[in-house]
This record gives sequence, structure tokens and C-alpha cells, in this order.
Amino acid sequence: MELSQSQRVDMMVGIAFALVAIGAGTAYYYYISNKKPKGCLDPENFKEFKLVKRTELSHNVALFRFALPTPSSVLGLPIGQHMSCRGKDSQGEQVIKPYTPTTLDSDVGYFELVIKMYPQGRMSHHFREMREGDYLAVKGPKGKFKYQPGQVRAFGMLAGGTGITPMFQEELDNLASNFPNRFKVYYVLNQPPEVWNGGVGFISKEMIEAHCPAPAADVKILRCGPPPMNKAMAANLEALEYTPQMQFQF
Repeated sequence: MELSQSQRVDMMVGIAFALVAIGAGTAYYYYISNKKPKGCLDPENFKEFKLVKRTELSHNVALFRFALPTPSSVLGLPIGQHMSCRGKDSQGEQVIKPYTPTTLDSDVGYFELVIKMYPQGRMSHHFREMREGDYLAVKGPKGKFKYQPGQVRAFGMLAGGTGITPMFQEELDNLASNFPNRFKVYYVLNQPPEVWNGGVGFISKEMIEAHCPAPAADVKILRCGPPPMNKAMAANLEALEYTPQMQFQF
């Protein structure tokens, strides 16, 4: 189904969840193809990066592009890791929140964040006020999940909310097209458009069973989304007999 740019934005804003099944071979290919020199991030200290472009995607979603020190610099964020961003809320108080870029280390010279700015969100206020030329303080990498080649036979990924962005959505679609036997994606919308061939509502136990790799010792299900979604997915996975060792929550 071919979508216009405005439809892609509407889809991103209305996206509920996406289920992804990926073979470990494909994951390994992207792991080795994205190995780069030492990155710009510091896990102990915040470093500032300049906002060079801000693109409004909808009334409350924007794409922020930040420059790295040189055109050949890489951010240095391993697969599965995130970083902490520091800003100020509407009261001028410091706030720190984790984010994951929509770019990879193969995107040299810059990194991008797609941010949904909530009316009462403390860090949302900081991003809402940011203008090109401003600086964002970032620290990382952070996170307990570290991808290692061959650690599992297959991954299943359950993503919810603004974790599915227009840029990453296109990446998923390209992977599914280029690796049809190893990578599959299934979108679920709670408010679908009139023409829609994906799932409707919220991720169900039946959807997971149909689109994710079956429970096995060499399978890992990754999930990331709002707390209610994570709680519901944990219950669905338990009902399908995925053990705690077969799951990881970001």
C-alpha cells in the first residue's frame, strides 16, 4: 500500500503497535555492517550537540537532527542501547529522560530524534522550546540489553507508541522487502484509516502467536512501549508460555 507523506505522518501518530520477527542472521548482518570507530558519546558525562534542523511532522511531533563534531563522526550507540537527554521543564527545573535515536551509526555526522511533545511532559517542554542552533546535553550509551551475534536463532519485537516513527517505519518496510524470508513486520492501529490491511485495536495473544517466533530456548522477544502496553504484553507472552528468559523489556 503506497502512502503519501501526510499519510505516513498520520500513520505514525496513530500507530498503536508493530510486531516484528527477525532472523538472527539478518540481525548479525546489520551488526557487522554498522561496526564503526569509537563514538562521540560519553557514558559518564553529558556532552552537548547542536540542533541543526527541526522538521515538524504533525502538530505535536517533530524530527530533531543534531550535528556530531565532524562529518565523519559516529554517535557510538550499540544496537539495543539508549541515551539520556537533559533539559529543563516549564519551571526551569532540570529533567533527564532516556531516548533512542532513529538513526544508526551508519548515519555519520549526525543523529536524529523523533519526539512526541505531550502538553504536560517535562522533557516535552524542553524539546518544544528548542530552536535550530540550540544545544542538547546527551550521555550514553545506557541500557542492559547488548546484542551479540548468534545469541539467539530469532527475535520477536513488540513496539508501541512513538517508538514507531516514519523514518524507522520505512526502515522496517525496506528490511521486510529485502529479506522476506528473515524479516517480517505487522502493523496494528487502534484508529486505522479507511484503507488498511493490518491489524486493528491492540496487540493480542493471537497476533503474537501468528507473527512472532514460537517459544524456544533460542528465541528472544523484545518489547518496548508505555507501561500499560508492557504489562499487557507480559501477560500475553506468559499465556503463550514464553519464559522470563525468552523476554526483554526496554
